[in-house]
Amino acid sequence: MSSRIQPTAQVDETAVIGDGTTVWDLAQIREDARLGSGCIVGRGAYVGPGVRIGDNVKLQNHALVYEPAVLADGVFVGPAAVFTNDHFPRSVDPEGRLKRGGDWEAVAVVVAEGASIGARSVCVAPVHIGRWALVAAGAVVTRDVPDFALVAGVPARRIGWVGRAGVRLAVRDGESGVWECPETGELYDEKDGELVERS
Repeated sequence: MSSRIQPTAQVDETAVIGDGTTVWDLAQIREDARLGSGCIVGRGAYVGPGVRIGDNVKLQNHALVYEPAVLADGVFVGPAAVFTNDHFPRSVDPEGRLKRGGDWEAVAVVVAEGASIGARSVCVAPVHIGRWALVAAGAVVTRDVPDFALVAGVPARRIGWVGRAGVRLAVRDGESGVWECPETGELYDEKDGELVERS
């Protein structure tokens, strides 16, 4: 199996593209980026230099993933979502000179396994999105998101929990702190603001 790259995509020769990965029209993958197997990079998406992306990741159309972002296996990034990389962005320094690569420190958005980032949301680095979390469309994430958290708004706040299926969890009748997935029946325990899967 090999990768599939559309003729209008720009993939730097130093980038590593895994088996079965598809890069669609007008996407740009910069130098030293690494994409795992089975990924989909949508039309007009951008992957910055040195970005690390796991297996089976979907970057929808016009998603912008700036370096040094790290996306684990199974991450979904919705259309036009943006991962920033500069905590204090400026085009010029205090003397008015154009800033270059060595004039600022890039900070990362790190997205853990299975998490989903909704359409047109913005993740403001440095920030960590937990395993199987769900960021609602249009949210602005300015602080870390716990595993399985459902966050929404500007700035994003936790409004519930989701399971691996992405469905909002419901409190299990008669069991305080126990959450259940209405689709799969999987159970989760909440303690001190964190959610843990039952084994």
